[in-house]
Amino acid sequence: MKNKFLLSGVLFLGLMAGCQESDLDKLNPNGVTVDTFYKNGAELSSAVNAVYAMAKANALTSREWFFLQDLRSDDVAAGGGQLETPRNQLLLGSHDTGNSVMGAVWQGFYRLIHRANVVLDLSEKVADIPAADKARLLAEARFLRAWSYFDLVTMWGGVPLYKSYVTSVEGSLPRATEKEVYDFIVADLKAAAEALPATYNADNLGRATKGAAQMLLARVYLQQADYTNAKVELQKVITSGTYSLVDEYSDNFIEETEFNKESIFEINFFPAGGNYNWDGDGNGATAGTETVRTQEYSAIGWRNVIPSNSLLNEFEKTATGTDPRFAKSFYVTGDKYNLDKNVLTDAAQNGNSSVVDGKTMKVSWRKFSLMYKTDQTFLTGGINQRIMRYAETLLAMAEVENEIGSITEAVKYLNMVRARKSVALPAYPTAAYPVGTKDQVFAAIMHERRVELSGEQIRNRDILRWRKAGKLKTEPFAYFQKNKHELLPIPQQEVDNNPKIEPTNQNPGY
Repeated sequence: MKNKFLLSGVLFLGLMAGCQESDLDKLNPNGVTVDTFYKNGAELSSAVNAVYAMAKANALTSREWFFLQDLRSDDVAAGGGQLETPRNQLLLGSHDTGNSVMGAVWQGFYRLIHRANVVLDLSEKVADIPAADKARLLAEARFLRAWSYFDLVTMWGGVPLYKSYVTSVEGSLPRATEKEVYDFIVADLKAAAEALPATYNADNLGRATKGAAQMLLARVYLQQADYTNAKVELQKVITSGTYSLVDEYSDNFIEETEFNKESIFEINFFPAGGNYNWDGDGNGATAGTETVRTQEYSAIGWRNVIPSNSLLNEFEKTATGTDPRFAKSFYVTGDKYNLDKNVLTDAAQNGNSSVVDGKTMKVSWRKFSLMYKTDQTFLTGGINQRIMRYAETLLAMAEVENEIGSITEAVKYLNMVRARKSVALPAYPTAAYPVGTKDQVFAAIMHERRVELSGEQIRNRDILRWRKAGKLKTEPFAYFQKNKHELLPIPQQEVDNNPKIEPTNQNPGY
């Protein structure tokens, strides 16, 4: 059963805006402010729920976040002319400082950070709550703040680093250095991991856990090529006994098998009868209960993006056929859907075709699509957005072992992922991927991460860190310009509104 804890409590914390001048001297005696809130543990819990609510907003994981991550990767191509201009600009590398998708994600993360900062700054007023419960709630806020800053620093480099909530424009901050941001993230995640539980009961699934903090910390270290510390955190996740691979690969992307043993952290959505909130701010009693992912990517939906040809041709062909993850990740013409009651046709798939093994065909995303049980052509829905899962942990451990440990150990972790019952691929070494040297193992790691984690908003960061470390033998993007496309530009709205950021503080090339 879907957990609905994120709907409870206050779903707006922040500065009031948009008041008319005549209203500024009026005080609503019944209004809730940060000064009158935080009287008890229930209100503190509601305030933390408001941070989660922002994570679910249109500006973040229910829409713009997955677009920004995917369009900055080589996992996707345009589904057709229906792809909106700001999204197409990101796909082609022609985006500028005014790109609306980029700006929405930037603003969304800072709204989330603001809510987390309010919780952390004002929580000291709350006394009627067990110390362990209060520590756990604050740890959840730290985790979500760290997750936000990690996405910001990987995509934009050094960003304004707000450690406390801001009450006026005078509190605006200049850009911090990348190191300062990363150091702050590490401190937040270490503190969070100390106070978070390993698991929750059924009523609280979706909250950050100890394993989630450890896995995110491993990502942070890996992004900085700090393989030693990444290995420490990955070992904690692996040896905890909390996680394991599920037998069926597809169970990681459908509604009925959410919060399974492979899930480390996922954003909780649930069906609300098409009640999708498009405003992007995570406010309101039903804000963010659904995600629009299934409509945006599905074969019979808008099909705004499709898997790229390079991704489709990455999947191995073995003596027993194509890597099973291909059919579990994508729909092709002729596939059955809607509980096998319908057959997918070319005509039902709006837009462009793909080329797979030299053959032109229409291919669409299956991951996170509700098509497996419906034939509706307009649909928002409740499939949870998986953010981190155990397969990524094993593949990350393969990478750190290859860098600082043993290539034999690295191959062992790769083969654990391939041995999943529903995948059951031949173990490395294979004819296509020999693993006798460090470079050969790294090639296998790049391949395995791409086919296992495709369309899960991970490839973008992989490209960024491998490019920075000089590990990419071929640049994935034809449009790439050095000293420009490594980072996104600071949004123009931030340059205009933040007095501490001058046009000269912009990222190179913009």
